Amino acid sequence: MTTLQELLNDLTSGDETRAENAVTALTALGERAIPSLLELTRSPDVDIRWWAVRALAQSPHCRTEWLIPFLTEDPAPEIRQCAALGLAVKADESAIQPLVQALSDADGMVGSLAANALVKIGSAAVPALIEVVKAGAQAARILALRALAEIKDQRAIPVMMKVMEEDSSLLQYWAQEGLERLGLNMIYLKPE
Repeated sequence: MTTLQELLNDLTSGDETRAENAVTALTALGERAIPSLLELTRSPDVDIRWWAVRALAQSPHCRTEWLIPFLTEDPAPEIRQCAALGLAVKADESAIQPLVQALSDADGMVGSLAANALVKIGSAAVPALIEVVKAGAQAARILALRALAEIKDQRAIPVMMKVMEEDSSLLQYWAQEGLERLGLNMIYLKPE
């Protein structure tokens, strides 16, 4: 039987196959692996931190609040991406605000993964997403509108209709897509 330390060595070996196998085995160890994984998340080495966050996120014993600091504070975009993926698996409403903030991340992939996580959370994320569409930065607005289109919640109809009046083709695309998914398959023309 492989020991916890051997699994941690595999996780941090730099060999992706060994590390991926270690993630599965560490998940199977359950709560016993959590303290060691949390310790590894404090490593200055980005690769070690990434694998620790990856293993932690896969564990059913991982708490949402453990992943949020990696999404909001880690300087490495790949760590923020990994945290966003983990939060998508958790689909926990307590992550809504940090995920909404991540829509504006300097790394576009972090924002996109945060939008995916908000879609997984679903209708509870709709009010925050509507606020981003109304007042966020352009890239965040597009991601928020995409998430709203995928969630298919009628509360988003007014903001989608309003966006149809804007000059952004991406915003218009996601607004139209969202309206169509809600069964509002109309042609929208700007009055001249």
